[in-house]
Amino acid sequence: MKNITVNKKEIDKFSKLATEWWDPNGKFKPLHKFNPIRLNYIKESIKEKFGKKKEPTVLKSVKILDIGCGGGLLCEPLSKLGARVVGIDASEKNIKIAKTHAKKNDLKIDYYCASPENFISKEKFDVVLNMEIVEHVEDVNFFLKESSKFLKKDGIMFVATLNKTLKSYIFAILGAEYILRWLPIGTHDWNMFIEPNKLEEICEKNSLTLDELHGVKYNLFSGNWNLSSDDNVNYIARFKKT
Repeated sequence: MKNITVNKKEIDKFSKLATEWWDPNGKFKPLHKFNPIRLNYIKESIKEKFGKKKEPTVLKSVKILDIGCGGGLLCEPLSKLGARVVGIDASEKNIKIAKTHAKKNDLKIDYYCASPENFISKEKFDVVLNMEIVEHVEDVNFFLKESSKFLKKDGIMFVATLNKTLKSYIFAILGAEYILRWLPIGTHDWNMFIEPNKLEEICEKNSLTLDELHGVKYNLFSGNWNLSSDDNVNYIARFKKT
């Protein structure tokens, strides 16, 4: 392991796009479209785990750490549901945008410019999010090791990423970047994608047991994302700290 998770090239790439985080029709449009399905999955999993049922403060008292939070696309709706949210990101520009937007919406979210290996927290969290981030880090083994240390025993970690398959190369890179232009060319590097079994293997070494795993598939006709049995491109996994 390299004892560092920050990939400077990846950070610079997203820092250049930081001002577009909250534009639903900008460079992060695909993520805005993707947000409802991942938010709902996280919310329902937490309700199941912690017995939370009442709206609108369904996540009240749940402590969540969002690693690689970007501009706060997940932090804000989770905060509105009552969770106590901390977001960290290695890009200063991302954190600046996140802080500004949260203040504008009168939301109390603690944001820090940090990566998991240099973030200091006196407390552990009920939930840790690693959403669309592991495919952008320098050392995924070390990243998950450092991320897991913030999770309480029996807490849950979510990892959403891309599988390393021919189908993911065709759809996520050739299709999304070069043909449909949903994402800027160069957003993803197929060599940094990770197979579910490899992700599970790394997590097991860090006391994280796989609870369940779903593919996440885009419907061209409805324009929506849905959970699927097909994990050949996008997938989301839920782990429990043992």
